[in-house]
Amino acid sequence: MRRTIAPAAGATLIAVVAAAAVAVGLASCGGGSGGGANALPLGLGAGGSAAAPAPAAAAPAAAPAPASGPLSLAAQVGQKMFFDKALSGSGQMSCASCHDPAHAYAPANDLAVQLGGPRLDQPGTRAVPSLRYKEFTPAYADLLDNPDGISAPGPGGGFTWDGRADTLADQARVPLLNAAEMANASPTDVVRKLQAASYAPLIAQAFGAHVFDNPDTAFASAVQALQAYQLEDTSFHPYTSKFDRYASNKLGGNLSPAEVRGLKVFTDPATGNCASCHYQGAGLNGSSALFTDFSYEAIGVPRNAAIAANADPTYYDMGVCGPLRTDHLPASPGAADSFCGMFKAPTLRNVATRSAFFHNGVMHTLEQVIRFYNTRDTNPELWYPTVGGQPKAKKDPAFPTYGLITTQYTGGTVRKFDDLPSAYLPNIDPQMPMDGRKPGSAPPMSEQDIHDLICFLHTLDDADTTAAQPLKPEDCAQ
Repeated sequence: MRRTIAPAAGATLIAVVAAAAVAVGLASCGGGSGGGANALPLGLGAGGSAAAPAPAAAAPAAAPAPASGPLSLAAQVGQKMFFDKALSGSGQMSCASCHDPAHAYAPANDLAVQLGGPRLDQPGTRAVPSLRYKEFTPAYADLLDNPDGISAPGPGGGFTWDGRADTLADQARVPLLNAAEMANASPTDVVRKLQAASYAPLIAQAFGAHVFDNPDTAFASAVQALQAYQLEDTSFHPYTSKFDRYASNKLGGNLSPAEVRGLKVFTDPATGNCASCHYQGAGLNGSSALFTDFSYEAIGVPRNAAIAANADPTYYDMGVCGPLRTDHLPASPGAADSFCGMFKAPTLRNVATRSAFFHNGVMHTLEQVIRFYNTRDTNPELWYPTVGGQPKAKKDPAFPTYGLITTQYTGGTVRKFDDLPSAYLPNIDPQMPMDGRKPGSAPPMSEQDIHDLICFLHTLDDADTTAAQPLKPEDCAQ
């Protein structure tokens, strides 16, 4: 959701039309929130019995068919580079080391941050995102139009968690030169390695016989090659999920009753409201069903003590306003800055394959992430540290175990939003399900809602992937 400026008058009509379309699409979803206080086993409806099948929801626009055909010479160079460990300072890390094709071009492990550098012992400061479904990402803008046609323009677009790279080529520069990643000393350092590579003749064929005469030009050609590879190779945007079959009315695309209910939770502004940032409709640049609106939001993700940089209590990663991005820094420490705490809303395609979530990788299961959204405000003691309290010798039987904080306290104060300076707490997005409701109140989503939402999100995984916590076929059948 964008909150920077008010929508134009014409957006009112768009909102009415869009709302009507959503109403039509969800009116036939059937089911209900169900649930209650106790978690439901996957595959069971409210009360533990199999739920009656629900009519299918109206399918959204189908995703575009990916381009096919042989790779251009530039893309062939990019492919060679992507898997070339010799391009790193250690000689042991390639792009694919962190963006594994077997894991939707994301890390193959559950580390919050990856290790790199000349000796592969330097920790990063942010979780590594997937490189899939980046082909339609626009350049960053402080006031980017929201693809939903309703929300006001606001920060959006760009690559990396803070949008400081406008293109895939710009993004490729970051790991090649970062001291904690591939750790090249300079672009010239990269070019020297490319000149020594077995595919150097291919580089000359793609970019000209004199490509290596100027190191700056050669480096620019190299990152363009990496971009061409990611844009042309269909493995970066296969559109082979169950959701894609559903959206295209293809065989194998029938959603189960639980998945249909989950889609309703996903789009319902009163429960999950996921679609407000992870937009699933027709989007920018001819895209469809990317499950992101390219926006930036401040949601107060808990601080991750596992990140070495966070050992310094004065260090804060505040996304768009720094420290890695420098063009939106506060004018002075603590000065008002509406960009502080904002991070990119990533695509949710292949989200169930991940084992590290959010910009700092602080959470490690999809269920935990959903429960954080659901109980950040109602039960902040599960996610943020308590100061001044006394640990209970024996936890109450009903004390949840899914949070980041597994110790129950008596008394004390919960340090909510512990990874954002207090001056920037007004930047926290107040929309559902994180609407700032009082601690101890009922959360927006029921246990049934959570169950069904997990089932739906698994339909976004491509056919060549494996879920990090696989579901059994019967788990989401009813």
